Amino acid sequence: MISIAYAMGQGGDAAGQGAGGFTGFIPLILMFVIFYFLLIRPQQKKTKQHREMVSSLKKGDRIITSGGIHGRITGIDETTLTVEISDRVRVKVARSNVGARIETVTQPPPEKKTKPDSKKSK
Repeated sequence: MISIAYAMGQGGDAAGQGAGGFTGFIPLILMFVIFYFLLIRPQQKKTKQHREMVSSLKKGDRIITSGGIHGRITGIDETTLTVEISDRVRVKVARSNVGARIETVTQPPPEKKTKPDSKKSK
């Protein structure tokens, strides 16, 4: 009798194993979806924005390289930029090493504050 019960138990496990194989992949699929939306997609968007920024650079733009050098673009080639970092000091930089473009906003100079008269007339 023990062998019959054991045999019946094996048959039930074999039938359930087919559904259990697919359910084992569900957590892996869920992890991939989470990684896609938290890691992969934002990185792709950032890369696309950087590519667009690098392709839209023009002469006269102020940039910061990935090494931290600030300068102004004086020449553009297909793969390199000539950046003036000081008066008459120019370096060639690969386009891919541009970290950011500096947005120059022209602001009016601050108004001078005048001191109010400290003498009071009586």
